[in-house]
Amino acid sequence: MSKEIKVALLGIVAVALLVVGFNFLKGSNILSTDRTFYAKYDNVDGLNVGNPVILNGIKVGQVKEMTLVPEEGNRVKVAVELQKGVTVGDSTVASLSGSLLGSKTITLFLGKNTKVYDGGEELKSYTVASITDAFQAKALPVLGTVDSTLIKVNGFLNKDAKVSLQATLQNAQGSTEALKNLLLMNQRNINQITTNMARLTGELNKTSAKFDRIAANFSTLSDSLKNAPVGPAMRKLNATMSEAQSTMTTLNRSLTDQKGSLGKLISDTLLYNNLNATAASSNTLIKDLQANPKRYVHFSVFGGGKDKTKKEVETTTVKPNGAVTETETKTTVK
Repeated sequence: MSKEIKVALLGIVAVALLVVGFNFLKGSNILSTDRTFYAKYDNVDGLNVGNPVILNGIKVGQVKEMTLVPEEGNRVKVAVELQKGVTVGDSTVASLSGSLLGSKTITLFLGKNTKVYDGGEELKSYTVASITDAFQAKALPVLGTVDSTLIKVNGFLNKDAKVSLQATLQNAQGSTEALKNLLLMNQRNINQITTNMARLTGELNKTSAKFDRIAANFSTLSDSLKNAPVGPAMRKLNATMSEAQSTMTTLNRSLTDQKGSLGKLISDTLLYNNLNATAASSNTLIKDLQANPKRYVHFSVFGGGKDKTKKEVETTTVKPNGAVTETETKTTVK
């Protein structure tokens, strides 16, 4: 075999490998037995050649080619390659949906087919509205409203309103400068107030420590009171009070009982009358003793058994009411 034939064969093999490699890099395998089906969409923004075709979450194919169809309003015809084992038919829907990152995939939804496709047929297509489309649908009316609002605000801010607004801003600036000057003038007082507040905070911290010690002392005192024998002392006090109450009850019963001595002493009028008569008799006797002392007292310095002196003694009887009832005179010889 000549060198020219070898070079030609090598060139053919290189070209074949180049074609196969290029198609492989594009995601298409010319040596595979996959079948090709078609679907048409109005917009395939984000869909690229080689993007996967999904069935029940598993990749069963890929996008092979995308072409415009001018006679149908520039719709896009998408060719998809499906594996040999996937069965599609007249009920299969090729849904174009997007992800949050902007890339799109084609998802197959299978149903009950009345006709099974072998390859080259057109599948039913459906486009799922993406989040971007929904946002644009909501945002465009809002943007229009904002635009009209800004136009109205600009119309409201006429020359007089602008002058008033500028005056307001100037007054606000003047107020800010006045407040700044006031703060500068009273900086010393503010510093003094800050120092006083710091000192007050320190004093409060010291006072808090004292309160902590007082609380600790009260806690110790309460523990001491808790451990003190208060119960026995209270029981003794209750017993003493019970005895005192019993004694007072007995005394009260004795005072109110007229058969006893104390009851008779308090409630019997006869004893009172007797005591009154005795006092009256004693009073009369004392008066008579003071008036006639010789009737009751007699003595002689020189006495003997021969000389005897006659003496008259008067006897007075006094009734219980104090009246004198009878007087007797007796003569006695000594």
